[in-house]
Amino acid sequence: MSFTLALVGRPNVGKSTLFNRLVGKRLALVDDQPGVTRDLREAEARLGNLRFTVVDTAGLENVTDDSLQGRMRRLTERAVEMVDVCLFMIDARVGVTPADEIFADILRRRARHVILAANKAEGNAGEGGFLEAYSLGLGEPIRLSAEHGEGMDELYHVIRPLAETFEERAQAEAPETDVAIDEDSEADDTTDGAGIPDWTPSEKRPLQVAVIGRPNAGKSTLINQIIGEERLLTGPEAGITRDSISLPFSWGGTPMRLFDTAGMRRKARI
Repeated sequence: MSFTLALVGRPNVGKSTLFNRLVGKRLALVDDQPGVTRDLREAEARLGNLRFTVVDTAGLENVTDDSLQGRMRRLTERAVEMVDVCLFMIDARVGVTPADEIFADILRRRARHVILAANKAEGNAGEGGFLEAYSLGLGEPIRLSAEHGEGMDELYHVIRPLAETFEERAQAEAPETDVAIDEDSEADDTTDGAGIPDWTPSEKRPLQVAVIGRPNAGKSTLINQIIGEERLLTGPEAGITRDSISLPFSWGGTPMRLFDTAGMRRKARI
């Protein structure tokens, strides 16, 4: 079964921490400083027997201009409209803020399915914020602690019925095939004349290409042009991309994964 789930919410509510827990790797930068995540980062996630694509998004801020924060918000809102499920996270220790109420209204109007989670709810400090989450009108919240792994079982039981619906939809839309081809075995068994495996890119083993260069050289803009959509944040500010972001893509039928990287800087001489 396969579906997409986006983690959305204000800056510093724990989205990247939960992202790393779901993918089982430390792929996203995590810091106490708000606004570390700027681009959309996606990866294959696992929760119990569920397999899906999780998308980490930039923290939603109440700005709509062409500033960096405004462009980050538009990128996140675009992801909300693209994915199957949005997991809306609030900080239970802070409670519901006016910004949370605004974003809850946006999700109510634009998202296909919304799951509400009160993160950082471990101990008694998050009890008040957890109860306040009911006021957002998005159903019963899940009590989570992404840092300590608490509440993952409850999250599984909420996502599971949706996953079954998506699986039924995919099976109904899938074309009938007579022969199943094992791409991995085909690639592993083929060798060239020198005895070296003749590797062919596949969905499981795509061709991987990294775009590197100095800050503000246009790496993110180039990747957006290649894939034909605004997936990466761009702008005149140097250093917008803070860490490596990978995007699945198909070029002429060839499965690929493009990597956008942070700008390379010359080491200072001492």
